[in-house]
Amino acid sequence: MYDILFEPVRIGPVTAPNRFYQVPHCNGMGYRMPRALAEMRRVKAEGGWGVVCTEEVEIHHSSDVAPFFEGRLWSDDDIPALALMADAVHRYGALAGIELTHNGQNALNYYSRAASLGPRSIGLMGGTGFEPGQCRRIDREDIRNLRRWHRNAALRAKRAGFDIIYCYAGHGLSLAMHFLLRRFNDRTDEYGGSLTNRVRLFRELIEDTKEAVGDRCAVAVRLAVDELIGDEGLTSQGEAYEIVAMLAELPDLWDVNISDWSNDSASSRFEKEGFQEPYIAFVKRLTSKPVVGVGRYTSPESMVSAVRRGILDFIGSARPSIADPFLPNKIREGRIADIRECIGCNICVASDNRCIPIRCTQNPTMGEEWRRGWHPETIAPKRSDAEILVIGAGPAGLECARALGQRGYRVTLVEARREPGGRVAREARLPGLSEWRRVIDWRLTQIAQMPHVQLLPGNPMTAADVLASGYEHVIIATGAVWRRDGMGRTLHAPVPGWDLPHVFTPDDIMDGRLPEGRVVIYDDDHYYMGGVLAELLARRGCSVVLCTPAPLASHWSQFTLEQKRVERRLHDLSVAIQTRSALSAIHAGAVTVRNIVTHRTTDLACDAVVIVADRAPRDELATDLAPARADGRLRTLRVIGDAEAPHIIAQAVFAGHLAAREFDETTDGDAPPFAREMALPESPRAVSE
Repeated sequence: MYDILFEPVRIGPVTAPNRFYQVPHCNGMGYRMPRALAEMRRVKAEGGWGVVCTEEVEIHHSSDVAPFFEGRLWSDDDIPALALMADAVHRYGALAGIELTHNGQNALNYYSRAASLGPRSIGLMGGTGFEPGQCRRIDREDIRNLRRWHRNAALRAKRAGFDIIYCYAGHGLSLAMHFLLRRFNDRTDEYGGSLTNRVRLFRELIEDTKEAVGDRCAVAVRLAVDELIGDEGLTSQGEAYEIVAMLAELPDLWDVNISDWSNDSASSRFEKEGFQEPYIAFVKRLTSKPVVGVGRYTSPESMVSAVRRGILDFIGSARPSIADPFLPNKIREGRIADIRECIGCNICVASDNRCIPIRCTQNPTMGEEWRRGWHPETIAPKRSDAEILVIGAGPAGLECARALGQRGYRVTLVEARREPGGRVAREARLPGLSEWRRVIDWRLTQIAQMPHVQLLPGNPMTAADVLASGYEHVIIATGAVWRRDGMGRTLHAPVPGWDLPHVFTPDDIMDGRLPEGRVVIYDDDHYYMGGVLAELLARRGCSVVLCTPAPLASHWSQFTLEQKRVERRLHDLSVAIQTRSALSAIHAGAVTVRNIVTHRTTDLACDAVVIVADRAPRDELATDLAPARADGRLRTLRVIGDAEAPHIIAQAVFAGHLAAREFDETTDGDAPPFAREMALPESPRAVSE
C-alpha cells in the first residue's frame, strides 16, 4: 500500500533510497553543539529518512545571525564539525544535505560586527524585526565576492561529505531572495528592474555551485513560491511561477514552500495537514526534476496521495521528523499505530527562537540524543522487579507509565477522573487544539499493548489509599489547577473581589461552566490559553475584552509563530485587546484595570471575569505521603509534571520520561545530568589594555 514511498529517486548525480526527505530545519544547536546536532540527525537517518539536511548554514562571517545558533561554514575550520553530521547520516545509507545561505539584511552581524549586505540600504530585518541599523547596498565587487563565498562554501561542503548542496531563496531570509523581491530590489543595473535581472544573481549562484561540485553533489534550490502578501511579494500564480519556469531544469531538485517562516511552519491551530499544496502544486508541471515540499504530513495515506497526484516526488518534513524520527521505518514495517504524530504546537520552533536546543512535546528525547544518550525507540531495561504506582494520567503520568512499561516494570497508573489525559484531554476540546489530543492517544495506544501496565481511571486516591495499596514506589503526577485569585507574574497578592460568583477560571470553562454577556479575560499566562478562551467565548456570542500586562496579546506565542494569527483572529471576532493592563479590582458589574506603565486606572463594565494567571500545583498528596517516605514505608516518592512545577505540556512529558529513565538509577544531584560540549582555547591570548 505504501510501497511508492520507498522507491529510490535520482537527484542529479546521487540517488535517495526513498521518498522521505527531512528538509533543512533549525534546532537551536548549530555550530555551538556539533556533536548533539550530528547525533540528532543520525537518529533520523537510522529511523529511515532517505535524505537528512542541516539547518541554514552561513557561508561567510558577514552573514552572522547571532544571537541565534545556526550552522557556519565561514572557513575550513568549520568543515570537521559539519563532517560529523554528514558521516553520521551516511552510516544508515541516507543522503546528507546542506543549506548554504547568506542572510543579507537579516544578518545582524552582532558577533562578527561586519556591515550587513543588501540589494539596497535598508533597516535590518533580522532578530526582533526592530533592530537598529541598516545594511549596506552591495556593488558589483560585492556580488563577485558573494559568488566566490558561496562557491567556496559549496566546495567545503563537498569536502565535508555532503551529497546535496542548496542554493537558498526561502523564508525571506536570504540575500538571493532579497534580490528577487521588488520591494527590496530597486537597482537599475543588470541585477535589478526586470524579473530576469532580479533572478540573475540566483541563477549565477546555482550555476557556480553546479560547476564547482555538480560532478558528485546534487544542487538543490529552495524557493518560497508564495509569500501570502499578494502582488507585493512572490505568488504561485505570478512571479514565483515565472522564476520556476525560467530555472526549471537548472537545479537537480526543487524544494518549494511558502514564506515567511510563520506561514511555512503554521501551527495546527491555524493550518492542517497538506496546507501548502495549493501553492506548490504547479512546480512539477514546469520541471522534470524531482520536487520536495512540506505540509506537516503525518498520515501515510496523505503522503501516498501527494505523490500519486503529482504534487511531490519527496515527502518533505521538519516537524513530523522531530516528533517521530522513526516515522519512515514504522510505515515500512506496517506499524502505523506506533507513529508518534506531530501535534503542530511549534514548541520545536520556539526552542530555536529562544536560542536553546530543540525540544518536542510528543518526543521527549528530541535534543537529548547526544547529551543524555536518549534514543526515541529504545530504553534501558529494568534493573529490578520493582512495581510502581503512578498517580495521575495526564501527560506526565502517561509518559512515565509508558516509559516504565517499555523498560519492563510492572506499573499501575491510576487517574481520579473517568477520562485519562489530564489537562490535554480537556484543552484539546478548545478551539483549534484538537490535534493536541495525539499526546494522550499515542501513549494510551502504547500502554494498551503492555499487559504489565494497568490503567485504572475513575480512581481517586488519598495518602491512606496509597499506603494501603502496598506499593513502595510511588510517582505523583496529579497536575495543577488554575488560580482564581489573580496571583501570578504581575499580581503578588489576591486581587480584591476574586471570590465573587462571576469570577471564572479556565478550569471552570473546560468543566462546562461558561460566562455570558460582557466578559473580561485577564491573561497573565501569555501563551495560548487566554486567546483560545477569548475565541471560544466570542464565538458563543459574548462581548469579550482581553486584558493583559504584556505588550501583545498571547505574547509568548510569538516564539511559536502564532501571535499575529492569534491577534488577527481575535480582531475578526471583535475581541477588544487592552495591553499593558493589570487587574486591580473586581466589582459587581465591572473591573478596574491599571496601566502598568502610566499607573492610570480604568473601569471596564462586565458581567463576568475570566482569570488566566498562575496555576497551583496539586501536591497535597505528596505532602501527605512525605512522612512515609521519611520513615521508610515508601522507598520512592517523586513528584513530576505540573504537580511539581506547572509548565507547558512539553515539559510535563519530559518530566515523566525523565522520571522513568532515572528510576532505579544512581544520579549525582551535584553534577549536570547531561554532557556538555566545551569550547577550549588552543592557547592563552594576551589582552592588551
